[in-house]
Amino acid sequence: MPFYAALHSESGAAREFLLQAAGQAIQCPEMTSTRLPNSLDTFWMPFTPNKAFKADPRLVTRAEGMFYYTPDNRAVLDGTSGLWCVAAGHNQPKIVEAIRKAAGELDYAGSFNMGHPSAFEFANRLSDIVPEGMDRIFFVNSGSESVDTALKIALAYQVARGKPGKYRLIGRERAYHGVNFGGMSVGGITRNRMNFGPMVGGVDHLPHTHDITRNAFTRGQPKHGAEYADALERLIQLHDASTIAAVIVEPVAGSTGVLVPPHGYLQRLRELCTKHDILLIFDEVITGFGRLGAPFGAQYFDVKPDLITMAKAINNATVPMGAVAAKREIYDAVLSGSQTPIELFHGYTMSAHPLACAAGLATLDVFKEQRLFERAAELARYWENALHSLRDARHVIDIRNLGLIGGIEMEPRPGKPTARALEAFRACFDAGLLVRVTGDIIALSPPLIVEKTHIDHMVETIRGVLQRID
Repeated sequence: MPFYAALHSESGAAREFLLQAAGQAIQCPEMTSTRLPNSLDTFWMPFTPNKAFKADPRLVTRAEGMFYYTPDNRAVLDGTSGLWCVAAGHNQPKIVEAIRKAAGELDYAGSFNMGHPSAFEFANRLSDIVPEGMDRIFFVNSGSESVDTALKIALAYQVARGKPGKYRLIGRERAYHGVNFGGMSVGGITRNRMNFGPMVGGVDHLPHTHDITRNAFTRGQPKHGAEYADALERLIQLHDASTIAAVIVEPVAGSTGVLVPPHGYLQRLRELCTKHDILLIFDEVITGFGRLGAPFGAQYFDVKPDLITMAKAINNATVPMGAVAAKREIYDAVLSGSQTPIELFHGYTMSAHPLACAAGLATLDVFKEQRLFERAAELARYWENALHSLRDARHVIDIRNLGLIGGIEMEPRPGKPTARALEAFRACFDAGLLVRVTGDIIALSPPLIVEKTHIDHMVETIRGVLQRID
């Protein structure tokens, strides 16, 4: 419902909510000149067509389990775990209570030259589920920060071991590594980079692995494409391995449209990085914490990187947080090679925030007590079959899946890329389903508490929407 229509409707929870949103301006004369008539104007929304949204807003006011609820109490099934992040479902009582308790005991404590017990406890608990030996944990506040932190650790490691000439960073086309300058530089999404100048120097990119000609409608990992990893050899010939510090990839590229790695691809990257003394970084902001049915993608694919970035589901997205897990050898090298008391000049005011750590500890308890990682593995085949039942749906040209991730690629409208997907997003929301769209791809990643009936509802809603839209 458009903003003004909702605002001036005779009744309804939507009208009440929007009146409350504008109420501060209406009741405070000194603010009316800048805030009326539309109080939605003051929030500059991220990754959103602001003008279009504010003309026809999609608002939610609460969440529970698998559902968001709109101001008029209409349920919207969460097919995306918020933004890939609410893995345990919304409003888990144990997590909520942990945050409440922490707020009443220790509202803030910094991590510069002091600490608090829950930060060390959470780091220890995380070290139990990351790959063996990757038990040095650096806390940040988001996935973007975790990527930039991992890149800086990689560079600091090379300097610490006497190889400052190893400064180049290798990313991948169609990769998303957040929106800080380091992450944008190694990332490969054009729209995220084109307006912000030359990026960080010394960066190059591998080709992406998306090969719809050979791999369309693959169930799980594609058979074709492991050879794309060999492009690293070409970059090594161009730059020389003595100048390359690290390669960063997402085990499954999520935000660019669910690009699943071909069989053998990640294994080949690991071999080449080891051969040429290059660090391998897995960006597991999406694949971490059970999304594939294992704690991390590294364990699912049985490929051990040198650094892992994480965020999103680390504490069920209740308080902003992220982290980097590093091999012990990297940590030891940076500490022993430092010429100053502070070994790594990096960190954030909110690193290891007490509320975030409390939420993280409770989230790990929920994952374990409700067997959510195992549950994801058990549901993966049902999820796969349900998604691939859309193969004959209107507009669909490919379907991709792994664990509890799915991508449904649609044929773009001639001359109007992304338009069909955006229309599908709005139509799904109106039909009571939240999906994520990127390009002309519908991306799905439901909370790990999802039931088969929810999966069926998602698929049938999408089928109906695709049938209705042009």
